[in-house]
Amino acid sequence: MCLAVPGLLEDVREVDGLRVGRVRFGGVTREAVLDGVPHAKVGDYVIVHVGFALSVVDEAEARRTFALLEELGELEEGGA
Repeated sequence: MCLAVPGLLEDVREVDGLRVGRVRFGGVTREAVLDGVPHAKVGDYVIVHVGFALSVVDEAEARRTFALLEELGELEEGGA
C-alpha cells in the first residue's frame, strides 16, 4: 500500500526546470517535486506521494497524521 505522508520542507530549488525540495519525514529526508504546490515555502508541511508534493497542510494536521501513522505501526507490530 502507498500512502501520502506529510513532511517538513527544508529547502527549495530548481533542478532541470522543476521546482524541487528536500522534505524531512521524521528521521528520513527525501527529494520531492514541488510543481504541484507552487506556493509551498521552507518551513511548510507538504503531503508527498511517490516523490510529488500534492498539498500544503498546517503543522497541527501534520502532527495528527504522524500520530495516526505511529499508532498504525504499533498495531502492526503487536499483531505480527
